[in-house]
Amino acid sequence: MSERAVLHVKGRILVGPDEVRDELWVVGGRISYDRPSGARDIRTVDGWVLPGLVDAHCHVGLDRHGAVPEDVAEKQALTDRDAGALLLRDAGSPSDTRWVDDRDDLPKIIRAGRHIARTRRYIRGYAWEVEPDDLVAYVAQEARRGDGWVKLVGDWIDRDLGDLSACWPRGAVEAAIAEAHRLGARVTAHCFAEDSLRDLVEAGIDCVEHATGLTDDTIPLFAERGVAIVPTLVNIATFPALADGGESKFPRWSAHMRRLHERRYDTVRSAHDAGIPVFVGTDAGGTLPHGLAADEVVELTKAGIPPAEALAAGTWAAREWLGRPGLDEGAPADLVVYAADPRADVRTLRDPRRVVLNGRVVG
Repeated sequence: MSERAVLHVKGRILVGPDEVRDELWVVGGRISYDRPSGARDIRTVDGWVLPGLVDAHCHVGLDRHGAVPEDVAEKQALTDRDAGALLLRDAGSPSDTRWVDDRDDLPKIIRAGRHIARTRRYIRGYAWEVEPDDLVAYVAQEARRGDGWVKLVGDWIDRDLGDLSACWPRGAVEAAIAEAHRLGARVTAHCFAEDSLRDLVEAGIDCVEHATGLTDDTIPLFAERGVAIVPTLVNIATFPALADGGESKFPRWSAHMRRLHERRYDTVRSAHDAGIPVFVGTDAGGTLPHGLAADEVVELTKAGIPPAEALAAGTWAAREWLGRPGLDEGAPADLVVYAADPRADVRTLRDPRRVVLNGRVVG
C-alpha cells in the first residue's frame, strides 16, 4: 500500500465483546468509521476482525542464555507480529529494545525494564541480582527505564532448602512497591510457589506472573485487591520436563513443580471464578519460541474459562488493562483478520488471514 492508500476493512469488525460493526476504514494509518471522501486508491480486506492480539508476558531480546543481538530480537518480534500479537508487554529483559519503537512494522512493546532478582536466585544473565537493602534503588531505576512497569523475581529455588522459596522479606517489597507507585509504575512479580504471594499482594503488587501457587487461602485476597494474574500456561506445560531434569539433585523441588503443574488448570479456573483478572501471556523469549499468543488463549479455555472471556484476555480486556486502544475511532490501525469467527472457535486465532499494523498490511 502507498502512503496515500486507504484500506477498507469489511465483514464483521469485533470492536468489543458486545459490539460488532460491518466495516471500518484506515486513513493515514488510523481507524475511521466514516468513509473518507474522495478516496481513489482503496484496498479491501474481508473477514472477521479483532484488535491486534496481546502477549502480556513476552521477552523480546532474550533467549535462554541472556541478551541477544538486534537481528535475533527482530526475528522474535516479527514472529509475534506474524502470529497476530501486535502489543507485547516485555516482562523483563537485559536488552535495550528502544530501537523497536522506531519501526512501524514491528509490534508495540510495553517494557518492564530488567528483572530484579535476589543474588544467585534466578537464571544467570537475566536479572539485576541484588540484596534486599538495594531493592528500592533498583526498582526506582527500572521504573524510570521502563514503560510503566517493573518486574521482580518473587520466588526461585533455594539451593540450600532444595525447593522454591520467597526471595524478599516483607519490608523490602513493601518499600519497593511503594517507590514504584510513587514513580508512576506498576509492579509485577514472577511467582511459581505459594509462600511469596500473601506478602506481595498485601504489599500492594499489581500483577503476578504464572501464579501457579494460588490456593484457596490467597485467591480471595487477590480478588479483593484486584491483583491480576498472567498464568503463562504454555510455559507451565514445561514443568514436568524441568522436574525430570532436576530430580536427582533437588527431589523436593521436582515434586513441588509436578504438583503445581498437575493443578494448573484448576488454579486458573478458580482464580477466574473468584473474579481475579486473567490475561494472556506466553513467557516467550526464554526457553519458549515466540508467536504463541493464540495457543495461550486456547490453554485458558482448557482451564475452563469461557471462550469469549479467554478471547478478551488476549484482546479487548488486555488492551484496556495496559492502557492501549483497540479498534477505536482515531486509534492506530493494529488489527488482525480471520477467515472465521474466533468467538465460535478460539483455535481460529492460530491462522490469521491478514495482519495490519499501523495501517499497513504486513502479513
